[in-house]
Amino acid sequence: MPLLLLALVEVLLRAFGYGHDYRLFVDDPERKGYWIVNQHASERYFTETDNATVGNFEPFLKKKPDGTFRIFVLGESTTIGYPYFHNGSFHRWLQYRLMHTFPNRNFEVINLSMTAVNSYTVFGFGKQLVDYEPDAVLIYTGHNEYYGAMGVGSTSSLGSQPGLVRLVLKLREFRLVQWLNRTWSRIRQTASGQKVDLREGMMKRMAADQQIPLGSEKYQNGIEQFRTNLTDLCQALSGQHIPVFISTLVSNEKDLKPFISAPGTASAEQQFQLAKQAYQKGNIREARQKFVQAKELDLLRFRAPEALNQVIRELGNRFSNVTVVDSRAVFETHSPNGILGNETLLEHVHPNLYGYALLSDAFYEALKKKKRLVADGPNEMSFDQLRQQMPITPVDSLKGAYEVMILKESWPFNEPMPPEENRPKTVEEKLAGGLVVKQIAWRDAMRELLAHYLKTQNQRGALQVSEALVLEYPYDPAYYGQTGKLYFSANQPERAVWYLKKAFQLEETFATAQSLFITLLKLDRPDEALPYLRYAAAHNETAFSLNELQAFVEQLVTTKKQYLTDTTNVALSNQLAAGYLKFANATGAAKYVAKSLRIDPRNAAALQLQAQLQTLKTAPH
Repeated sequence: MPLLLLALVEVLLRAFGYGHDYRLFVDDPERKGYWIVNQHASERYFTETDNATVGNFEPFLKKKPDGTFRIFVLGESTTIGYPYFHNGSFHRWLQYRLMHTFPNRNFEVINLSMTAVNSYTVFGFGKQLVDYEPDAVLIYTGHNEYYGAMGVGSTSSLGSQPGLVRLVLKLREFRLVQWLNRTWSRIRQTASGQKVDLREGMMKRMAADQQIPLGSEKYQNGIEQFRTNLTDLCQALSGQHIPVFISTLVSNEKDLKPFISAPGTASAEQQFQLAKQAYQKGNIREARQKFVQAKELDLLRFRAPEALNQVIRELGNRFSNVTVVDSRAVFETHSPNGILGNETLLEHVHPNLYGYALLSDAFYEALKKKKRLVADGPNEMSFDQLRQQMPITPVDSLKGAYEVMILKESWPFNEPMPPEENRPKTVEEKLAGGLVVKQIAWRDAMRELLAHYLKTQNQRGALQVSEALVLEYPYDPAYYGQTGKLYFSANQPERAVWYLKKAFQLEETFATAQSLFITLLKLDRPDEALPYLRYAAAHNETAFSLNELQAFVEQLVTTKKQYLTDTTNVALSNQLAAGYLKFANATGAAKYVAKSLRIDPRNAAALQLQAQLQTLKTAPH
């Protein structure tokens, strides 16, 4: 009878819509046939659900298309790209590089990371991925192990026994348990007179035990919690032959003094001062050791201890499907004297944009080394090209800087905000400020920035914003089409074609087909242009017939095939030039006129075509 009564209560709570479904993925309300992350998925991990965080909402197809390479990303605030988010995240740097290194291959990079979580959430989310056909799972986690949701030192702690914690997390799927949890939370808040103050920083809200000494029982509990969760996750994924790439952790050691130091001669603060002295004297090896020791002795554990990197390396040795991505070594290589500091990190653990680029490069090279990716040398986007071309707008960069200033103003940094400059703000600064205080949504900010750049004829800036929108909304054909047209205007037809083809794949329209066949004909690729021309002719939205052009292009394809078997045939070269001239394609015509005259400089037909071409070029448009 008690069990039946509990079951009845559970049914009634569900019938009246109480509580939430905690599945990882739900139907995308905006796109039929797509999954998207459940906005309530993280709530089970937070004792105070007001603290629960959400991450990206990156849709992916329920039915994985043939040839698609699907990557899931797991982790916490660093992994989601704090403080830039959006295209500042390392997974977006990776996505951009993949889409341009492998232009004919489809990639899905779905980031499931959230702020203020740790290995419990990574394990809980990760074990569900076996049903969603991942080709690789990328993991960067560890800095929140003590104070993230369910951490042994956090306000959401349920103790130090992973088995018991997981049982409670499983029970929270029941609406009755959700009701009991919220009821108990209200009673506790009423009794203590303290409610969750959302105005306080998340670091302060989540840290319960602010002093966890190195080697203490609670310190060891955190290490074992991390080891248990990640070992079980790697075992679950390896059992399904899913490749796992897990990164070592990086944190600021040179330019961040310990948060809380114990008194005494072997304190974190003393080690930090000794490290600085050794560094100034050029004793780099000693400095490196003491900077690391200062971090290890810091009682406030917002930076992962080196013991977690050791656990990560052990996982790589234990499981054949697990690859250790040594991001720490990569960051050391790109840091002065191999010591991590402000050159790659913003504050304690979050990389700057250069650092996020390095993190993406570490995972990219690991995927290549394990043959999950086989890049074609000439087409591969290098790391330097990636840094130069990655569409991080000034608004994104400024927003990140403002977020860090706000973070450092609060506990545990307690650094005063720098004085505001007395000058008019730029458009970028205004938009970034609006984003920080949530007065404007990111998409709206990008649209305003794009309009500003188009108005001021800032072609490079407009392209940067348009590509940023493509990365954020990879299933919106309008942004691909917009970017393709901007690249065409910038006289970069190859890039224009790539974006326009993507737009047409997502949504077949006359306008995109028209842009494609015009651009491809200018590039002298009539065989590629023909399918789009046929579509445009069949769905013509203009008053002009495309039938004559279609007939010409069909003939052009045949003529070009003949020409390619005999490139010294001046008659065929002239025929191709004349055809292009008929439809005012000066670019295509000039190519074949030049070839004819190289073979026979006195060829009368070629000279006549050259004159017509000059007339076309000088005629008013």
